[in-house]
Amino acid sequence: MVERSADWIDQAEGDLEHAKNDLKSGFYEWACFSAQQSAEKAVKAVLQRLGAEAWGHSVYDLLIHLNEKISISEVLFDHALELDKAYIPTRYPNAHPSSSPRRRYTKGEAERMIDYAEEIFEFCKSILSEV
Repeated sequence: MVERSADWIDQAEGDLEHAKNDLKSGFYEWACFSAQQSAEKAVKAVLQRLGAEAWGHSVYDLLIHLNEKISISEVLFDHALELDKAYIPTRYPNAHPSSSPRRRYTKGEAERMIDYAEEIFEFCKSILSEV
């Protein structure tokens, strides 16, 4: 397999920018989803650089896998758990008892998810600069 961690971290950065733009535009559900995507891709970048398999979409599960090689703080695990909750329900109306995802997410949630994704992104970027 070709090592493409630079492409994964680049896309993670783009997803984080996308999340911030969605926040400014009031698309809070998409801001949350893009934040989750940023964190997922950042962790996958590190796993790929380390030669590990990076499957699935759970940031938490990916961090557990990474934790076998690099120590991960409990704070990042907690952030990952919350980000994972934005993977499906932000996009599908039938994930909620009523109304669409665009009516179910708030500015505060989007800001929090972006902050969490930024922390994970910066953590991963720092690892990539060291290995």
